[in-house]
Amino acid sequence: MATVIQYQELGSADVLELVEVPTPEVGPGELVVEVRAAGVNPIDWKLRSGVRGGELQGTRRVGSDGAGVVVEVGDGVEGWSIGDEVVVVNASGTYATHVVVTPDQIIRKPAAISFEEAAAIGIPVSTAYQALRSLGVTEGTTLLIHGGSGSVGHAAVQFAVAWGATVVATASEGNHARLRELGAIPVTYGPGLVERVREAAPQGVDRVLDAVGTDEALEASFELVEDRQHIGTIVVGAKAADLGIQAWSGGNPLPLTAQEQAWRAEAIPAVASLVEQGRFSFELGTVRPLAEAAEAHRESESGHPSGKLILIP
Repeated sequence: MATVIQYQELGSADVLELVEVPTPEVGPGELVVEVRAAGVNPIDWKLRSGVRGGELQGTRRVGSDGAGVVVEVGDGVEGWSIGDEVVVVNASGTYATHVVVTPDQIIRKPAAISFEEAAAIGIPVSTAYQALRSLGVTEGTTLLIHGGSGSVGHAAVQFAVAWGATVVATASEGNHARLRELGAIPVTYGPGLVERVREAAPQGVDRVLDAVGTDEALEASFELVEDRQHIGTIVVGAKAADLGIQAWSGGNPLPLTAQEQAWRAEAIPAVASLVEQGRFSFELGTVRPLAEAAEAHRESESGHPSGKLILIP
């Protein structure tokens, strides 16, 4: 038997239930991965609560990111064997002991990282990488990141620094030391934000990545950067067009372009290479057993998780 987290109605974290189901069987073109760690993302609770995704049709399982070991390989699948350690991305139902995937939903897990770290790769890393590519961040760019201490923020800081950019990142005082370790110049949000950013980056700001979506962050961005197409958000996509800024995720009514999708696919191999070079690390938050998925959702929903939340089946 396998164990999964699922829900049959939209609502609070209390609708999540831990149930036993038959162990999934592999089909042609598929693999079964025994999950060793699953990543918790904000989209998980947004779907569960009904904030995203519309009406619920039947039972829905939870989670898209994870890491584990291949235990079954279906007919027609080449290049994979039982026992391979993999990162799972863009799958369905990774809050489980076993998940069915297709070859395009897994990559080889770098030996240098743990299963917990591998489960932290998916959405945060691919979102950060694609957003920075879309903004045109390169060597010599000065980038402001609103929300540098979150999972996407940490990934964005490290990519931008690796590419030769100067990074200024907003965060609470308690997160400044870690941002400095990653190569960013931390500044505290709140009144006087624009002045503090200008002091940290007297050369001016070229690009902005907004990962918090507050009025303060947006207003500061508009004051610091003249061309609003050089400002991108992953939070307030629904009103991005009216504001004249770029948007990805966060309710963006427009689907990703083919180029943006290609960048997201490129992110995982890119981060694996940086990890092997010792130039990228993962900020893990609370690690809980699968049975505590509801608690993980409550922490994510609070908006103040310290690093990527992980569930262990």
